[in-house]
Amino acid sequence: MSIGTGIVLFVIGAILTFALDFQIDGVNLDLIGYILMGAGFVVFVIGLVLMMRKRTSVTTVHNGTDGANGSVTERRTSTTPDDTI
Repeated sequence: MSIGTGIVLFVIGAILTFALDFQIDGVNLDLIGYILMGAGFVVFVIGLVLMMRKRTSVTTVHNGTDGANGSVTERRTSTTPDDTI
């Protein structure tokens, strides 16, 4: 969702900066457009970084009542957000 939000912010900023040609007293639409484009780029990059990171979980199971006769099973899984649907 953050990638889409970044793209929308960037597009709105570009429209305010380059496509509109009117003035409002006390408001600089070009500056607001550049700020929105910068914010959109930052949100887009953060969304990409969060999407690409891996998640790791470790599950440890102890079988038996005492440590000498019991067995230990450990399972590690590493998933990316694309693996979980």
